[in-house]
Amino acid sequence: MEPVVVLVLGLCCLLLLSLWKQNSGRGKLPPGPTPFPIIGNILQIDVKDISKSLTKFSERYGPVFTMYLGMKPTVVLHGYQAVKEALVDLGEEFAGRGHFPMAERVNKGLGILFSNGKRWKEIRRFSLMTLRNFGMGKRSIEDRVQEEARRLVEELRKTNASPCDPTFILGCAPCNVICSIIFHDRFDYKDEEFLKLMEILNENVRILSSPWLQVCNNIPALLDYFPGIHKTLLNNSDYVKNFIMEKVKEHQKFLDVNNPRDFIDCFLIKMEQENNLEFTLESLVTTVFDLFGAGTETTSTTLRYSLLLLLKHPEVAAKIQEEIEHVIGRHRSPSTQDRSRMPYTDAVIHEVQRFIDLLPTNLPHAVTQDIKFRNYFIPKGTDIITSLTSVLHDEKAFPNPKVFDPGHFLDDSGNFKKSDYFMPFSAGKRICVGEGLARMELFLFLTSILQNFKLQSLVEPKDLDITAVVNGFASVPPSYQLCFIPI
Repeated sequence: MEPVVVLVLGLCCLLLLSLWKQNSGRGKLPPGPTPFPIIGNILQIDVKDISKSLTKFSERYGPVFTMYLGMKPTVVLHGYQAVKEALVDLGEEFAGRGHFPMAERVNKGLGILFSNGKRWKEIRRFSLMTLRNFGMGKRSIEDRVQEEARRLVEELRKTNASPCDPTFILGCAPCNVICSIIFHDRFDYKDEEFLKLMEILNENVRILSSPWLQVCNNIPALLDYFPGIHKTLLNNSDYVKNFIMEKVKEHQKFLDVNNPRDFIDCFLIKMEQENNLEFTLESLVTTVFDLFGAGTETTSTTLRYSLLLLLKHPEVAAKIQEEIEHVIGRHRSPSTQDRSRMPYTDAVIHEVQRFIDLLPTNLPHAVTQDIKFRNYFIPKGTDIITSLTSVLHDEKAFPNPKVFDPGHFLDDSGNFKKSDYFMPFSAGKRICVGEGLARMELFLFLTSILQNFKLQSLVEPKDLDITAVVNGFASVPPSYQLCFIPI
C-alpha cells in the first residue's frame, strides 16, 4: 500500500476516534459549543482575551458549560453563583489542580501551586503553618513590610523626579519581603542578580499570558516539538530554580535544627526529622519557586497597575492623599491599623484588584471525584475553569463594571462596603496562600508612596491607555513612565 494512502487512512482513523471520544461523554457533561476533531474549540476562542469568549459562550449555554481544549473536555463555571457553589460549597470536591501543560513541565507535579492529592495537602499545610510561624498575618511581618516600604520610598527619591518606568522598583519591594521569609535575606535594589531575577519573573508572566502559550496549553504536543517563547520560559525557570538550589545548599551548611531562620531551614528540618516522601530537595526547590514567583509578581503587577490607574484618575490619588494627611500625617509610617480609618483608600485598593481582574480565568481546577453538579455528571479528574472575570465584573454587584469606580466599595455614608463578589485571590480550598500578606503589602506600599510623592504623568490623563496588554493568563498593564514628585 502506498505510504500516502496509509497516512490518509491513519489521519481519518484519528479524526473518527477524536469525534467518538468527544461525543461519547456529551450526554453526561453540560452543553457547550461543538468541538472540532483533535483541536476542540480552540478556533472558537480568542486567545488574546479568553474571558470575552467565555462570556459569549455563557450567554448561549448558561453558567455551566463544556469546552474542549484539544481532545480534553473542560467544564466552565461562569458567574458568582456557579463559582461559589463549586469552590466554596463543594470545596473539597473541586479542590484538584487542573491540567496546565506548561506548568507541569516546569513543576513536574511538585510544589504548592500545581500539585494534587496527598502531596498538595501536606505541602500546603506545612507552608501555611511555617509562613504563619514566621509572622504571616502578625506584627513581625508588618515590621518587615514597613521597613521595605521605607526602602522603596528611598529608591523612588533617587529618581530625582525624573521620568521612570516603575516596573522593577515596584517588583523589588514585594520580592524582598518574600525573600526575607524564604531566604532570611533581602537584596539591594541595584544588585545585578536580583535585577536579573526580577526581569525573569516579569518576562515569565508575559510569556504565560501570550496567545502562543494559550494555544500550547491546549495542544501540549507543541511544547515538545516546536520552537517558541515557551523554551525561554523553561530556561528562565531553570535559572531561578538553580538560584534557589544554591541558597538551599548554603542553608544546609549552616543548618541549626534548634534555631530555624526561615522557610528553607524549616523544610530541611522536616526532611531530617521525618521519613516523608513528599519532603525532598526537589520538592523544596519547587515549593520555594512557587512562593517566590507568586509572592512577587502578583503584588508587583497590582501595584504597577494601581499607579497607572491613579495617573488616569488624579482626583482619586488626591482623595487618598487627603485621607493619608488626615489619618497618618507626614511624620510616621503607615500601619495596617490605619486601614480601618481609611475607607476611601481601602475602597480604591479593592477597586483596583476588581477592575484589573489579575487572573481572569483563575488557575485551573479539577474535580477530585465523580460528582453531580446542577444535574450534570462531571467525572473525576475533569478540568474546571472558574471565570473570576464573571464574578469581579458582575453588573448586579458592581454597576458599570468596566468603569474604575472606588464607589463600588463604599456605602452612601462613605464607609467601606464589603462584597462577597470580591474574589481576586480565588476562593475555597485553593485560595491564595499569601492573601493576607498581599493585602498588607498593597496597603502599606501604596500609602507609603502617596504619603511621600505626587504622581505625575508624562501625558494627559485622558490619553493614558489602561488596557491590559495581555490577559490570557494574567492581566498585564501596558508599559508607562511617570515622575515621582516629592511632597
